[in-house]
Parts: sequence; structure tokens; C-alpha cells
Amino acid sequence: MKKDKIIYWVSTGIIGAMMLFSAYSYFTNPQIGDGFKHLGFPDYFRQELGLAKLIGALVLLIPQIPLKIKEWTYAGFGIVFISASFAHFTSGDATPMVITPIVLLGILVISNIYLSKVDKVAN
Repeated sequence: MKKDKIIYWVSTGIIGAMMLFSAYSYFTNPQIGDGFKHLGFPDYFRQELGLAKLIGALVLLIPQIPLKIKEWTYAGFGIVFISASFAHFTSGDATPMVITPIVLLGILVISNIYLSKVDKVAN
């Protein structure tokens, strides 16, 4: 049980930290705006995605949030990671830009698996 909780919180912490940092960067780093233009996205999408990442990170990191809401957040982040990888691939970006979202998707899956394990024991 303790091992499951550690794996859950480490993987969730990594995702939460990455999404909070990403959201902060989306609002403060002008180079991110240039990156969105390079990928063919409008500027309002950067702002919308930044807000969604901020809210999603908080949902995953706050233990009192209901499980159903967390499950929707996992699905949303999964779509974001797959879409990011695909957008970078089709834009001809460097391999690390394509692979990083897939690695984060793997960590997200681990977090989701262990959320289920931790929740089963708690209930």
C-alpha cells in the first residue's frame, strides 16, 4: 500500500509540476507564443490551454477532488499529450519535441493506474 501511494504521488507530482510550469510559461514566455504560431495555432488557444493546464494540475494535486473529475482530467491531459506530439511531428520539429509529450503520457498513465489502486484501498 505504501509503495502504491509513493508511486501515485511521485507520478502525479511530476505531471502536476510540469502542467503548472507549462501553464505559467504559456502566460509569461513570449517564445511560447511564437511556438504556437509555428504550429499553426491562434494565440487564444495558448491562453485557453494554459488555463486548462492550470485547472487540471490543481484537480490532480488536490486530494479532496472527486474521483470522477480526476478521471476526466486524466483523459483531457492524455488528449493534450497525444495532440502535442502529433502537432510537433507534423510540423517537422526535432525528435525530443515529439517524444517528450509521449513520455509525459506514460507518466500520466502510471499516475492514473496508481490512483485506482490507492482509491480501492481507501474505500
